[in-house]
Amino acid sequence: MREFDLDRIPYTPAIVIDETILDANIAAMADFAAANHLTLRPHAKTHKIAAIAHKQLAAGSPGLAVATLGEAQYFIAAGVTDLFIAYPVWATADDAELLARLATDGTLAVGTDSVEAVHCLADITGEHPGIEWMIELNSGHHRSGVFSDQVVPIAQTIAQRNMTLRGVFTFPGHSYAPGEHDTAAADEAETLHAAQHELAAAGFDVAVRSGGSSPTATATVANAATEIRPGVYVFGDTQQLELGRIDYDDIALTVVTTVVSRHDAHADAPARIIIDAGSKILATDRAPWATGHGRVLGHPDARITAVSEHHGTIIWDDGELPAIGTRLRVIPNHVCVAVNLVDEVFVIDGEQRVSTWQVGARGMNT
Repeated sequence: MREFDLDRIPYTPAIVIDETILDANIAAMADFAAANHLTLRPHAKTHKIAAIAHKQLAAGSPGLAVATLGEAQYFIAAGVTDLFIAYPVWATADDAELLARLATDGTLAVGTDSVEAVHCLADITGEHPGIEWMIELNSGHHRSGVFSDQVVPIAQTIAQRNMTLRGVFTFPGHSYAPGEHDTAAADEAETLHAAQHELAAAGFDVAVRSGGSSPTATATVANAATEIRPGVYVFGDTQQLELGRIDYDDIALTVVTTVVSRHDAHADAPARIIIDAGSKILATDRAPWATGHGRVLGHPDARITAVSEHHGTIIWDDGELPAIGTRLRVIPNHVCVAVNLVDEVFVIDGEQRVSTWQVGARGMNT
């Protein structure tokens, strides 16, 4: 990451985005998708920011993936007219008007993995012709999604309700484990191939086969995917770094934080500093294999061993302890959660100018 004067950030803790690296990450994934004849539909739950969405659209993406109706509503209002809610939507009667408006104002697809959810949404929306369906597949993560031999009854229900099946999608979330990247990519490929075969045998044409998490996105050229939905690639985070999927030069987002307490080693207590970035900005996501609650940029041996609400504890094995008042940069473990914890982010452009972007879809979790 590029260096900049941390004192130009008006307060800490604060999220800062390097716009030059952000733009490079967006361009690199767009170029990869175009070169391999894949549609890139970035998952906007990572950034939740209209300005970044428009950068992704300008780079060639036809639309976005989102996680919730609230996120869809925000991005439609921001001028994004092609959205896929990549989640098994269970709609209520209160959602009917919003769903109809989203489908009328733009192109809308929703995820499902059950016959019941198809009937529910069809009932409350009057089988709205503008709402298309994507069936979620279980490719080994064992979260939501059906196996390929369970997909046909859902497709038949969609047809019976006079609605449109756009395709299938999967999330190979087990790629977020050391050494599992190739296995997860292979599982994704096998699942998409098998579902395509099952649906074709039942008379269904599957136009879209969507896959590709950030760790596996660049491996989808060898499988049956027509579309990829990475999200974290725009920023990078410690998970991607420790999995070996990115380098430090790819990190576009850090948390600027201030040292508020320092303690030399004494008795059985190790040398440590306390920063003002705790769980309310770094979150608490920590994979079993993670080395801490994030990485301290420029200090590879330092480890964030604990976070409470407003405290981050860093065990400091990197020489002299920083003075109280020193500002540091932390790379969060899971950037999607961190962004959802702030109202605004600071942006450093190529000329080192500082501006702010509002996190417009923050908290739109329903």
